[in-house]
This record gives sequence, C-alpha cells and structure tokens, in this order.
Amino acid sequence: MQPKQFRIVSEQLHAGKCSPHPCIPFPPSPTRKMPAVHHKLLLEEALQDSPQTRSLLSVFEEDAGTLTNYTNQLLQSMQRVFGAQNEMALATEQLSKQLLDYEKQNFALAKGEEEVINTLQHFAKSVEELNSLHSELATQIADKMVFPMVQFREKDLTEISTLKEIFGIASDEHEAAMVKYSRLPKKRENEKIKAEVVREVAYCRRKQHQAAMQYYCALNALQYRKRVAVLEPMLGYTHAQINVFKKGMELVSKKMDSFLSSVSSMNQSIESQLEVEAEVMRSSQRELLSVDDSVYMPDHDQVPVNRALIQKAGYLNIRNKTGLVTTAWDRLFFFTQGGNLMCQPRGAVAGGMVLDLDNSSVMAVECEDRRYCFQITSPNGKTSLILQAESKKEYEEWICTLNNISRQIYLTDNPEAVAIRLHQTALQAVTPITSFKRAEGSPNPDRAKPSSVASREPQKPPATLEPEDLIVPGTPIQFDIVLPVSEFLDQNRAGARRTNPFGETEDDDGDSDTHDSLLQQVFAVRFLGSMAVRAGHTQEVIYEAMRQVLAARAIHNIFKTTESHLMVTSTCIRLIDPQTQVTKISFQLKDVTQFAAHQENSRLMGFVLQGSDWSNGGEDQPSFSVFVFESNTEGEKICYTINLGKEMSEAKKDPEALAQLMKSMPLTNDGKFLLLESETGDAVEVAGPDEQESEA
Repeated sequence: MQPKQFRIVSEQLHAGKCSPHPCIPFPPSPTRKMPAVHHKLLLEEALQDSPQTRSLLSVFEEDAGTLTNYTNQLLQSMQRVFGAQNEMALATEQLSKQLLDYEKQNFALAKGEEEVINTLQHFAKSVEELNSLHSELATQIADKMVFPMVQFREKDLTEISTLKEIFGIASDEHEAAMVKYSRLPKKRENEKIKAEVVREVAYCRRKQHQAAMQYYCALNALQYRKRVAVLEPMLGYTHAQINVFKKGMELVSKKMDSFLSSVSSMNQSIESQLEVEAEVMRSSQRELLSVDDSVYMPDHDQVPVNRALIQKAGYLNIRNKTGLVTTAWDRLFFFTQGGNLMCQPRGAVAGGMVLDLDNSSVMAVECEDRRYCFQITSPNGKTSLILQAESKKEYEEWICTLNNISRQIYLTDNPEAVAIRLHQTALQAVTPITSFKRAEGSPNPDRAKPSSVASREPQKPPATLEPEDLIVPGTPIQFDIVLPVSEFLDQNRAGARRTNPFGETEDDDGDSDTHDSLLQQVFAVRFLGSMAVRAGHTQEVIYEAMRQVLAARAIHNIFKTTESHLMVTSTCIRLIDPQTQVTKISFQLKDVTQFAAHQENSRLMGFVLQGSDWSNGGEDQPSFSVFVFESNTEGEKICYTINLGKEMSEAKKDPEALAQLMKSMPLTNDGKFLLLESETGDAVEVAGPDEQESEA
C-alpha cells in the first residue's frame, strides 16, 4: 500500500519569494523545525498604552478567544475518542465473558456443541487479550491525549482570562486616577492634595504597567504554547496507537517512526524557543521596571520642548457640551495627519477627522479652572475645540505643532527643515540684531494677492522694500493695550489717545466724535500686538508686522488674548472693553494711513497709525505704528468699514459729495438710517443725512 501523499508549502511560498513546491512524500526530513512566531506584543509599548497597541492587543485577544473555542471543541472530540476506546475495552471484556458463558447455557439441543465451545473459548481468550490491549490504549489516551489538553485549558487559557481581568481593572483604576488628576484646580492649588493625587496616579500607572507586561508576556507565550498544546496530545495518541499495533501485529512502519521522531524534535524545538523568548521577556521586564518613578508621574518631563514639530500624537482631554450649561471632559487619543487633527477612541480600528487645521488659530485659554488648556478655532470662526494637555511640555508642543501645521508646512518638500527655519526666523524677528536678511525658503512662496480693501488715498507705486526698510531690527513689540507702542520710543509722539479707568478720554471732544458720527460698526476682536515701523503707506509693512508679532508670540509662549470690541465710526476707531464698556484706546480715522487683511489667514487684519515725532531738533517728523488684531469674522469686513468711514469723513467736507455718497447706500423706509450687517447678523443703525442736518 502506497504511503499517503501530502502537499507541503514552504515558508518561502508564504513570503512570495518562490513558486509552490511540488508534492513530496510524507513524512518530511527529521531536521525540519517549526517556523518561528513573527507576531508579538512589545513590552516597551505597555506603558504608553496607545490605541495602536490596544488594537494589536485586541488581535491577540481575538486569537486567544478563537483558540479557547477551538480547544473546547478539540477536547470534546478527544473525550469522545477516549469514551469510545474505553467503551471498546468494556465491550471486548463483556464479549469475552459472553463467549465463555456459551457452555453454561442449557440448550435443549446442545448435543455436538463441544467443538463450538472450544472454538468460542479460544475466541474468548483472544478477545480477552485484545481487551487488555484496548484497556491499555484507553489508559494511554487518557494520560497522553486528554489530560494535556485539559491541563492546557485549565492552566494556560484560564491564566489568560485572569490576567485580562486584572489588566482591565488596573486600566480602569488608572483612568479614574487620571480623571482625578485632571480635575486638580489651578487657581487654588493644594500641594498636599496634588502630591497625593500624583502618587495615586504613579501607583495606578505602575500597577497597570505591571499588569500589562504580565498580560503581554502571557499572550506572547500563548503563541508558542498553543502549538505544543495541539501537537503534544496527537503525538501521545499516535504513540499509544502504535504501541498497541506493535503488540497486536508487530507491524510498524519505519517511516512512521521517522515522522514521529521528527514531530518529537519539532516539539522540543518549540519548547526551546519558548524558553529563550521567556528569558528575553523576563530580562526586558526587569529592565523596564528598573526606571525611575518620575516616568510614571505626570508633568515631570525632563526632555526640552521641541517647537519645530509638524506632527504630534498623545492623549488629551476634550471639552464636550452635555447640555445648555453643563460640560464633560473625555480623555481621548489625538494625532495629526497631514493638515488634519484626528481622534481615535480606545477599541477603534482607525481614527476619525476632528478638524481641518489649515489656517486655523491656536491659543491658550482659561477654562473651568483647569491647567494646560488651549483652544483651536477654524478660519471661519464657526468651529472651535477646547483641549487639555497632561503636562506643560505636552501643552507647549501641541500649541507649537498645531501652529506649524496651520501654516501648511507639511505641504513642502522638507517640512522638518522648514519648521526649524521658521523657528529660527521667528527667533530672529524678536531678537535685537545689527543686520537683517530676508528669510528665504518660505513654505508657500506663490501666495495670492491680498484681498483686503485698501485706502483710496493717492499712493505712489511701492518699490521692493527689504524688511529692515519697513521695520527697524530689534523694535520692541507691545502685546497689551497699556500705552501705544510709539510711546515706548518717545513720550512726545502722538496719534492715539488713552482713556482713564472711568471711561472718560483725556479730550472731551472724543465723545462728541462718536455721537456726531455717521457710522457706528462694532466687531469682536483680540489685540495681538503693535510696534513702531518706518513706512506708513504700504501694505507690506502691515504683513511684516503681522509676521513678527505672531512669531514673537510663538517664541515667548504668549498665547493668551482678551476679546474686545472694535468700534469703527466715520471719525475714529475705538477699542472698548465688552464687560465695562470702557474705551481702552481711541484712534482718529484721519491718522490711519493704511489698512489690510492677511493674505492667507483672513481673520487677521491691521492698520498703520501716523503720529508726530518731535525728538529731532524740535521738528515735527511723521512716525508710524502698526496695530494687529484677530477678528471672529473676516478681516476684510473691518477694512471695508474703515474705508467707508474714511469716505464719509472726506464727504462731510462737501455736502454734495456726502449726499451723493448717501444715495449710493441702502436706507430704511423712513430715510433716516443706513442698514449695515454686523458680524452677529443684526442690523446696525447709521445716521442718515436728515439726522445729520438736524444735529448740525
């Protein structure tokens, strides 16, 4: 009889390196070894506990669950074989007794049955010998096939289930500790309570780390043990059958012996690999657990902040509204992908997009007395997210990374080099230097022309100006409205008026300017900074001032801004505190020489203010300052309103020109008010010509 043929596919076929091997006789060479296990959980990633590691862990858990189901089914089949073999032994014993009882039967016609009785006794003896073989085979099946499988299920698989529960409890305790830590107040900080919470977080994180590594080690070892658990019972079963066949028939195939020896060597090879891998995992576990306790403590980062990152990943707390006035914070895993901010909950296979970061703004905010909070706002101002970082280092790196991405650095050929170069350029922009060179290698050299509304005053075509021609290198930047930036250079400069704390200006005529104004339009803005400049009649100086102000804020970590109301009238521009309605600062509209919105970020706008400089020998020399703002809407709307105010201011000198201007604007039914659309969608009233004449 020909040996059974088996098709063996080599490992190279699975790797796609060669064609299928032809059918070869079974068994294979005795030197054949089991392929090594290629998939395992890395113990180094147990501490971070990222969604990627959780996703890989779910694959291992799914594999363990499948193995458990298969083990139960295989054990049922083995128990059925054992039951059948045991039943065979009992059946042959019963058959032998029945054959011996033949002669004890009182047959009515029993004459001549001696030969039959002798034959049956011979058969009974043979059956009794076969019964001993079947009983021995049943015992060997129970010891070498059923028992190892039962032991594997009760020991290894039960251990996996127990470690899974321990890991789940440790993870839940760690999450609870992190929630408690995240709720620590910032303003009324209690060092004792903070220390207790930090120790609790460290203890829970260490406990989770230990449970995770034990769980990972058990799952990695299971990849080896499951092979032994399947091969060892069948090896014992086959040996038991062959022993029975040897005793019964003395016929054993040498090829089968060779195959069994190869299987035995294979089993030994797997066990040796398991020992080596177990030793490596034990050594790695000891090394990872020997680190300092500061690794487990939040906000104890010793690595300096990297401000040139273009991608970032990690856990953040996100603020979600649960009702009209109630909010909830969820701890989720965030990461950047290209120009998008992604979020991946635990257990999810992949992440989902949260916000498009192109041209978005990122700033630090105060939120519910929590530390390390920052806000991301979309370019149109309609979508915003409030997130909380775990530590100061993560807080600063997230803000810098998101700002780098919002500039679309990731679209360049070498984004890392561009980010570093922009960081150096930003340092240069806020550091006093003796010489200033134009920064080259802009991430977006072919920018579109500005779409802002420019002043209609006659201007000479501007020549190509260098940055040092626009702004003196090392010029200080003012980030808050305390004094106009020109007053930092000379107290004798003019161009802006301060107000006292009670909202009254130094010149009482300022109030009449507002009441007599033909136009009143209010915008919600945030003051970003101001600085003295050399030129006052070109938009390039506004763009350069915007670049230096934003760079200075990024370098010095000045992310906090206060919202104010910018009122544009036909005579002046006022910055008003929305809470107290106190006028912080006022500018005469006739002193505004240029205004423009940012070329890429439409929510940024600025204007140039002209003053007088009496420092050079008593001569009145013009001086210029740029004020930069961020609006909740497009900056072009503010520029359009300023331009409209300047047109009205010029038209008031000529009644005919004023009447012609008012005819070109929509009026209400009574003809007294001009309707302008504010950024909140409400109608804003502007005095018509009749009201102007009555007041005059």
